[in-house]
Amino acid sequence: MPAFNLRTIRKHTPSSSFAFSLRLGASITALLIACFSPFCQAQYGGARNPSMGSVSSGLPTYLKHAGIAQNLNRRLPLSAAYVDSTGKPVTLGDYFGKRPVVLAEVYFSCGMLCPQVMHGAADALKQTGFKAGKDYEVVIASFDPKDTATQAASEKQLFLSWLGDPGAASGVHFLTGQQPSIDALSEATGFHYVRVPGPDGKMDQFAHSSVIMVATPDGRLSKYFSGIQYQPRDLRLAMVDASNHKIGSAADLFLLYCCNYNPSSGRYTVSILRVLGFAACFTILVILGMIYLLTRKPTGRKFPPSSPTAA
Repeated sequence: MPAFNLRTIRKHTPSSSFAFSLRLGASITALLIACFSPFCQAQYGGARNPSMGSVSSGLPTYLKHAGIAQNLNRRLPLSAAYVDSTGKPVTLGDYFGKRPVVLAEVYFSCGMLCPQVMHGAADALKQTGFKAGKDYEVVIASFDPKDTATQAASEKQLFLSWLGDPGAASGVHFLTGQQPSIDALSEATGFHYVRVPGPDGKMDQFAHSSVIMVATPDGRLSKYFSGIQYQPRDLRLAMVDASNHKIGSAADLFLLYCCNYNPSSGRYTVSILRVLGFAACFTILVILGMIYLLTRKPTGRKFPPSSPTAA
């Protein structure tokens, strides 16, 4: 059987060369889709979460008001007055302007859901590869006006221990405030809660959703993530997107191009059209390159004329 080399390929007619290039390009496209799609699905796949804020019909009527309404692109009340964990009066806007902000609304006397939200946020942030205070800010705001700065300081230390970076204290902010500021923030974020009785019958507990949010440096809501566990890759891409691509790597920008954010599930999912578009562009370049290689004239190697040998 004759060897299949470049010299043999060049003997093909132009039409057969073009057909060969098309077959090769189609094979490369199929290979790209087959290889890339499972990777994206592994990063962003999984079971779809139910829409945030949905409430079972079997719940009491008053709990139906404890959901979340996504106010994407809504401006936050940056002038809202709060007190930080040192007892210093601040405004919400003190933590905006330079970096994207990861925001959560909790109350510090909560013994069930709020600690899980904060632990899930810290665990995901730890795995994003970004640093609090350098790449992003964290703002945890209490919606219970009875919470104190002392409680905020204690919760902040616990959060930093979960984050595994004590040096990130300058980028993590735990706030308490009074009802006007609490109402302004919850109205802007669409975070709704209702007061409910605790185990002792006192109305000192709250029913609320578990959610963290990502906001742009200028104070607009960009992404919502529901639940108590958050995908580090989704959170990283959300911060890259919210920063207007000022943080992150080339790989993050490539994944952002190939994936879309789904507000109902709070996940990034593969955009098939964008993947196919990228594969098509790559295939066209390959085909053009192959046509050039297969149709150009071969250049033979020139040897100097040999001198006659003596008899």
